[in-house]
Amino acid sequence: MRDNAIEEIKNRCDIVDIIGRVVSLKKTGSNYKGLCPFHNEKTPSFVVSEDKQIFTCFGCGATGDVISFAQKYYNLEFMEAVEKLAAECGVTIDNEYDGDSGERELLFKINREAAKYFYMVFRSGDNPGRTYMEKRGISEEILKKFGIGYADDRWDSLFGYLTGLGYPAEKMLKLGLISVSKGKYYDKYRNRVMFPIINTSGKVIGFGGRAVGEAMPKYLNSQESSIFMKKNNLYGLNLTRQEISKENCAILVEGYMDVIGLYQGGVRNVSASLGTALTESQARLLKRYTKNVVLSYDADDAGRAAALRGIEILNSQKCRVKVLHVTDGKDPDEFIKKQGKNEFLKLVEGALPYADYRIASAARKYDTDTVEGRLDFIKEAVAVLRSLSPVEADMYIKILASDYDISEGAIRSEMAIGAEEKGLERRHENSEKKVIMPLTAIEKNLLKILMTESRYFEKRADFEGYITNPLCINILSAMEKMYKRDREFDNGDLMAELDEDSAEALRDIEENILPVGDGARAYADCIAGMKIDYLQKKEKLLTDKIAMAEGMDEAVINELMLEKMNASKEIEKIRKRGK
Repeated sequence: MRDNAIEEIKNRCDIVDIIGRVVSLKKTGSNYKGLCPFHNEKTPSFVVSEDKQIFTCFGCGATGDVISFAQKYYNLEFMEAVEKLAAECGVTIDNEYDGDSGERELLFKINREAAKYFYMVFRSGDNPGRTYMEKRGISEEILKKFGIGYADDRWDSLFGYLTGLGYPAEKMLKLGLISVSKGKYYDKYRNRVMFPIINTSGKVIGFGGRAVGEAMPKYLNSQESSIFMKKNNLYGLNLTRQEISKENCAILVEGYMDVIGLYQGGVRNVSASLGTALTESQARLLKRYTKNVVLSYDADDAGRAAALRGIEILNSQKCRVKVLHVTDGKDPDEFIKKQGKNEFLKLVEGALPYADYRIASAARKYDTDTVEGRLDFIKEAVAVLRSLSPVEADMYIKILASDYDISEGAIRSEMAIGAEEKGLERRHENSEKKVIMPLTAIEKNLLKILMTESRYFEKRADFEGYITNPLCINILSAMEKMYKRDREFDNGDLMAELDEDSAEALRDIEENILPVGDGARAYADCIAGMKIDYLQKKEKLLTDKIAMAEGMDEAVINELMLEKMNASKEIEKIRKRGK
């Protein structure tokens, strides 16, 4: 995506207009003021500057431009916010997923027209798809809400419709809407209830088709394309993400009908993976809205296996995960229809936390009435305990010792085996993929000094608070592990500790940054430069806030003025010391 496209979006999207659509703004002086959408307040402290095209909340501290507002308000990734605003203001962007952004937009249009066609057929009168959904008890309101459609049983209905609109067959093939055999095109979806899959930007990215008759497979999902990857999306999230944020909990179910059934039953903080095992990308997507996830999968062996995989994925993303299995072999859709919302919420309340579920699953595998079975179970349970915090582990040790008549000391001894290796693994974990930014000249020079004279590493408290670049942090972390007093760093060993991007950055420093003559002066210059850069950014932010604080309480303005003055004084002091 080109930088000038982003600038064009910012130029075309007036921040007052964009924010004014969701926040009631009132003109006060040269700015606009309203109640902050990001925290509860009774007195307006949320200010939007038309001149500077930025917003600031003097209550919670939220601040940024039009893109960051869209990200925060709609819970979007940067790229999704850009696409949303681009669509609103008519900017065409080149997208990193596809060299031809025009083709991506065309694919979105074809899917949208296909969804409209399926919806039209569904509502055109009696048909097997409509009959099926009515028998499942889905109301007219919910059918509209989810855009449910029907693909009739003819061979080329959709193909004929889309061709009539001028869309090329090759693009329909790319989306998996049609197939071709012996030069003849035919619809891939026939006699199926159609569930459009819509992303959080409101675009139709694919479909799920449920066979009405005996056709196999029972569910047929869109093939992957440049606009649809199952591992990166969740069904229903376009409708439920705000409820998930509000409840601070997501209930993750297996299928389309479970989502629709729970939603109709009043449980609306719900979503589903798209016919695949839960992926890290889906877990990260959920984590944008909440860290609390309840898995509600089938209670059969396949469902339990899926739940075990799912809790590991979610736990690796630092989510607080629980598992519930609906009683009596019913799925969530069937349960809520018969028992109601309150009974389902009782199941949610009683869902088993991560450790309880893993330990209970281990107990199901062994005959704990026998010595051998109990030993095997304890070994597996201990593996679970090693993944917990010391306080959590201590609590479960006591429970296991009591329930299975084993001494706490024996369980702790079993835990100690391999604990050191586990600790090393944990320190190498990176749950979040960090953005790669090039090192600044100051960061390169600082790292060169540390590589040349490791004694300066003892002074790392001088600079750690001013470094945010992930590459620099990775290299410093590797140095931390290898640092020994009065011994220089071995660059080869350092390289072995680093990922590819960090190692490449270190190689660049080694080859292209010359050693400094006066190490002490160079080190002092680096620290001074970092502090000045940090303070200048702070000064700029405070200047903008003061400009937007018109009409605010005088004490707030005075506090900002004092903070800015102190930052300016500190910059001057650092510069004087450097002369």
